Amino acid sequence: MKTALVFGASGLVGGHLVNQLILNSNYSKIKIFVRSKIELINPKIEIIETDFNDLEKYRNDITGDDCFFCIGTTKKNSPDKNEYKRVELELPKQVAQIAKSNLVNSFVFVSSGYADPKSSGDYLKFKGLVEEDLIRLNFPKLGIMRPSFLLGARQEKRVGEKIGIFIFKLLSPLFLGPLKKMKPIHSATVAKAMIAITQNNHSKIIFESNEISEIINY
Repeated sequence: MKTALVFGASGLVGGHLVNQLILNSNYSKIKIFVRSKIELINPKIEIIETDFNDLEKYRNDITGDDCFFCIGTTKKNSPDKNEYKRVELELPKQVAQIAKSNLVNSFVFVSSGYADPKSSGDYLKFKGLVEEDLIRLNFPKLGIMRPSFLLGARQEKRVGEKIGIFIFKLLSPLFLGPLKKMKPIHSATVAKAMIAITQNNHSKIIFESNEISEIINY
């Protein structure tokens, strides 16, 4: 029986991920790292209230089999440029480095479509830089998810994103060939694929939005 580590359990993908891990018989323990106490009652779950500014304090907790990283922010929620960089770039890199040093077998990261370390925009640049660092760490199993617009019920309202999703859903039938990776994908599908990556052997590690659902049927 395995132990899962989840960072970002309160998010759109993370919420589905935790629910699916609870139902998955391969896992006997799910460690959830959160800033503040959350109401999740299940015998599998261990909630670890975490000061993300001092992750070294939790080095002995970041142990297990499969680590899932779903934390992300927006510039609206993190208007301070340094804080935005810490959450989007430094935090995932540090979690991965600690997990690797503790011999965690698998690391699965929710990145973004068109992630690029040379991008002029911070969001895509930081995602791309994290991807590069994860590849360098050489986990036995690594999955990098690059979803397009994520479908699902968010707790916070993102008007611009809702408009974008509506337009992209209308245009989806036209997204052929290289444009397939622009198709929106449901957050529950991403969560299911993240778990599937840890259970199967894949020849690739980066999955574009249109490839994520294929992992489930691997």
